[in-house]
Amino acid sequence: MIASVAGTVAAITTQSAVIVVGGVGLLVQCTPSTLAALRVGQGAALATALVVRENEMTLYAFADADERDVFEALQSASGVGPRLAQAVLGVHQPEVIRRAVAEEDLATLTKVPGIGRKGAQRIVLDLKDRLGRPVGATRGPDGPVVGPAQPGPTGPLDQVRSALLGLGYTAGEVEAAIAALSGPPGGAEAAAGVGGHEPDVAALLRQALAVLRPR
Repeated sequence: MIASVAGTVAAITTQSAVIVVGGVGLLVQCTPSTLAALRVGQGAALATALVVRENEMTLYAFADADERDVFEALQSASGVGPRLAQAVLGVHQPEVIRRAVAEEDLATLTKVPGIGRKGAQRIVLDLKDRLGRPVGATRGPDGPVVGPAQPGPTGPLDQVRSALLGLGYTAGEVEAAIAALSGPPGGAEAAAGVGGHEPDVAALLRQALAVLRPR
């Protein structure tokens, strides 16, 4: 298993980055928040997990080992593969995921595109004893007693904003792209999410890049 990579960032896209390690460029799949912290030409050290399938090997990279551990734990839940596990971490921080599982908070889990109520129930059932207790939780006679709620992650547009700044766009360019996502035609629906659900951050990021780099 490739547990980590450390090298120079050679390229960044909306979903991945290339890290040059010992003269070899490694393509790593990352969440928007991880990509936002990277800068082309600068060094980076990322925790990684290598997923091997019949016809492909994919290296997923994370800001720290905790994110990687949660990524791997999520895949032990029925119906959750690496892409969906990464999507969960793209929407929620590890501590928020632990708290949602501990509290059986299905509403938080279903904010992730691709996870419905039944999928959230399976995650809670399968991961109840695998993720560990949230910070501040204590254990009572009937199981974990969750402490005060921790601040949640930033919203989808904030994640898009951070990712665009990480790609090197100016604050003015980023705000103009965000405004275009929120405006007509159809932008308000994309920004707010359809049917009350959180929108796909990666899809919003692609839309913003299309505004910044029109064909």
